[in-house]
Amino acid sequence: MQARADEITERLRLAIPTALCGSIVRVVGMTAAVADFPAPVGALVEIERQTGGPVAAEVIGFRDDLTLVYLLSSAGGLRHGNRVRLVKTARSIRVGPELLGRMINAQGQAIDGKPQPALAFRTALDRPPLSAIDRPRIDTPLTTGIRAIDGLLTCGKGQRIGIFAGSGVGKSVTLGMMSRYTAADVNVVALIGERGREVNEFIERDLGPGLAKSVVVVATSDEPALARVQAAFTATAVADYFRELGQDVLLVMDSLTRLALAQREIGLAAGEPPATRGFPPSVFAMLPKLLERAGRSRRGSITGFYSVLVEGDDPNEPICDAVRGLLDGHTWLSRKLAARGHYPAVDVLESVSRLMIEITNPEHREAAQAVRELMAAYRDHEDLISIGAYRRGSNRTVDLAIDMQVEINTFLRQRVDEQASVERAREELLELMRRAQARAADMTSA
Repeated sequence: MQARADEITERLRLAIPTALCGSIVRVVGMTAAVADFPAPVGALVEIERQTGGPVAAEVIGFRDDLTLVYLLSSAGGLRHGNRVRLVKTARSIRVGPELLGRMINAQGQAIDGKPQPALAFRTALDRPPLSAIDRPRIDTPLTTGIRAIDGLLTCGKGQRIGIFAGSGVGKSVTLGMMSRYTAADVNVVALIGERGREVNEFIERDLGPGLAKSVVVVATSDEPALARVQAAFTATAVADYFRELGQDVLLVMDSLTRLALAQREIGLAAGEPPATRGFPPSVFAMLPKLLERAGRSRRGSITGFYSVLVEGDDPNEPICDAVRGLLDGHTWLSRKLAARGHYPAVDVLESVSRLMIEITNPEHREAAQAVRELMAAYRDHEDLISIGAYRRGSNRTVDLAIDMQVEINTFLRQRVDEQASVERAREELLELMRRAQARAADMTSA
């Protein structure tokens, strides 16, 4: 019934000419100023041109008596006086189970060379987040397939985690392993601002068979900033739909940094003043609006993993700092570990899962804490150990950390084709702690 009503509404929209029209008076970059056009912010419009067909755009603000629209494609062929027509006042996309296994763009259109799926439902892109009082507590762990995360940084269904790393440290491979091995019912993967070459690489190499239960939303770096921002909201809207069906969804977004850069471009074009490192206020207003839409509802859950490209490996740069304060934990990928060939390059001591204490049993937490203490002891004395200046017997914890270092690193390392789970990681972690306790007892008796 709903699908039929949507179809009738769409036909009426196409059959009845839109009365609200304006004309272009100025074009600067990807922004056009339109006169006599009181359309609301967020409305989708079409700009007619003599050749090449109409150009889609979105209203982003106002300046004096002019309406500012941001183009969704090239400005080539636009002229002064071109007619601008209102298409719809709010953005929405069609969704349905038929999206599984497909690749779509920011507008929800299939881009994988297959026929456009027949989708029966429509959802708004700018849906409000769940009410705070309607969010059940997160109390169930979710397998990500990464042993270091499942064992030492366990995350729950509905949690939001940041993957922080510089360029070339292994974010895409780590996210691909999650999408392939996770226990979630559905994956929604958003590739925001990626290089075009890397899209097929991610699909074929990293995601692999995980594509069958995934929806991939793509907005490459050459697409307009508006498309890159919209792709993030499209992916979240798709995840919303599957959560309302009662499913557990893994939402993977790569990356929030490129999303913020796209919103900075739009905000500056709309006349916003630049603030921290050139980012306008709209960037920092958009991030919580987007991130709060993930989480657990009474029907299902959206577990969000959002990658953050850390500029200059500086953990205090503005986007990194803002996102870290909004999420329920962060996983730091270390360039130093990656240079050693340690993959995935998860720096456990710099990472935290704020909900691990809520979703793991005391035995698991005790084992994880013991391993972290040994890792911290080894790191604190690593310089002395590497130059041979540490004298064995000076500190029993450091002695044990040295003895267990190889076994701990074996636990933390994982091949791309190796699958893990929370249960298996917990058992291996407990076995690792038992071996450490046995070795500590031998040291005491000696």
